[in-house]
Amino acid sequence: MAAPLTLAGTGSLVSGSRAERTRETENRILGAALDSFGTAGYDATSLDALAAGLGLSKQAILYHWPSKAVLLDAVIDRACLDLIVAFDGVLTDAGSGWERVEAVVRAVFRVAMRRPELLGFIREVSRLGGDASARIITDLEPFVARARGYLAREMDAGRIRRCDPGLLFVSAYSTVLGAATEVEVLRAVGVEPTLRSTVVRRRELLSFLRAAMVTEPAVP
Repeated sequence: MAAPLTLAGTGSLVSGSRAERTRETENRILGAALDSFGTAGYDATSLDALAAGLGLSKQAILYHWPSKAVLLDAVIDRACLDLIVAFDGVLTDAGSGWERVEAVVRAVFRVAMRRPELLGFIREVSRLGGDASARIITDLEPFVARARGYLAREMDAGRIRRCDPGLLFVSAYSTVLGAATEVEVLRAVGVEPTLRSTVVRRRELLSFLRAAMVTEPAVP
């Protein structure tokens, strides 16, 4: 009887069709690349080290993505999909006015705590600029367009202060992402953030955003 198939260098059993095994290998590579790019940084990540950590050869990675730059593009697409999935329900179900803005901020902090490498990767792509930043902007445009449209409708309803909805989104996005990913900055210098410190940081950020965005009810 033929021996069971294993992933090269891992010793783990792999079942299913060849296409399923290929997808599994690709998912492992994408996950490891996202983690390394989002924590160590793109420039500091070598394909040799990435392959060694996965128990694969460098050539196995290059079989799926012919260069590190092409792998980066694939990781960007995966990261953007993960973000859209994480926030789509919030944009759809969280109500109106400040309630939905608060729900999005809380969702960002949940992602920062559960998957810090994901938001760290988004920041790393912003640092890289160029084609990488352009790709992430393109991938996230449907999500951004929904957010801009929502803010514009809330301004028309008088629940959010009138301003350029695109500029408001960019300002709020930068503020929230910076505050949420501070978790990763703390970990980089050896300080493990506590749940309490994260809750305090989130509460202060929400207070700041509410004061900046929400219109005060008219005095009778």
